[in-house]
Parts: sequence; structure tokens; C-alpha cells
Amino acid sequence: MKIVIVEYNAGNVQSVIYALNRIGIEPILTSSHDEILSADKVIFPGVGEASSAMRHLKERGLDKLLPTLKQPFLGVCIGQQLMCEHSEEGDTECLGIFPVKVKHFLINKGEKVPHMGWNTIRFNDHPLFKGLSDESYVYYVHSYYCEKSKDNIATTDYIVEYSAALQKDNFYAVQFHPEKSGDIGEQIIKNFIEL
Repeated sequence: MKIVIVEYNAGNVQSVIYALNRIGIEPILTSSHDEILSADKVIFPGVGEASSAMRHLKERGLDKLLPTLKQPFLGVCIGQQLMCEHSEEGDTECLGIFPVKVKHFLINKGEKVPHMGWNTIRFNDHPLFKGLSDESYVYYVHSYYCEKSKDNIATTDYIVEYSAALQKDNFYAVQFHPEKSGDIGEQIIKNFIEL
């Protein structure tokens, strides 16, 4: 099976590679359109800032390619946010796969931003969460969140209830970091690979 990780100058890619290695997969890290098109599964991870990440995608023509893909595609953290319509971070037009706005957390009760650390996800029966218990703990680091929408498959509460995971057709996206979420995250990655 050919697993491709999209290379677009975003951070945290190495920990995704290690997570895949732990389950016996050697992914290909690339921005090559041909390699991405020929992949069985595509992972779109990242840590970074929305406007500069979109600029890197546009420089490589990936902003046009990624929304057209037909194979299972998983966005992680900023990958999820970039799959949405618009981000308040840098007033950025994103890929538009999900008709969702990305908002900055508004602090009104003394909470800290970024939202950093372990929190629970709530989900209904969905193949991405096969074998997991509702309210499982996953690891987050983010200052922006995706609003809830019809494409929600999981939610988390921090300041507001927001979309922890989205799915539309072959496109899946999670705000948390499965590669840093221990056994729970490893199961989510395995579930994606088995889709």
C-alpha cells in the first residue's frame, strides 16, 4: 500500500512518519503531483500558520490538486483547518473542501490559548473511531478551531464546542494530533489506513 504525506513546508511531519513506522508503514513524503495522485491514501499533516501554509500550497499547485483527489485523504491539525473554507488566521482563503469557517478562540473565562494538552472527543459510530470508546482522550495544540457543521463526526469542548473531526466523501480531518495521542491515536491512524 502506498501512503503519501503531503510535503508543504509545515512542521510536525516527522512525528507522523514515526507514527506510521510504528505500525509497519514506510510513507513517502512528497509534493509531487504524480506521487500524490498514485497514492492509495494521502495524509495532510502540519503545524504552522494558515496564510503561509496556503502560500506554500499555491506555489506547488497543491491548492488546485488536493480538493480533486479521490482516494482516502486525512488532514491533521492545520491540515484540517486548511481543508475548510476560510480561516481567521491571517484572513486566509483555504481549500474549501468543507464549507466551514475556522475561528480564533475567544477567551472569556480565564482559559488559556492555545488549547494544549489532552481532551476528550465525543463521536457517534464511525469507521475512523472503530474500536474506541466515546470520550477517549486525544492530544491537542491549537489556537484556532473549526466550527461545528453538517460534516462533523466528532466534537470537543474547550471554551466552545467545536469540530474535532470532519468527514465528507473521501476527505477526513482531525484537529487533534493522532500521532501524539498514544494508543488511541494509533488506532485512529490504523482505522484510516484500513478504510
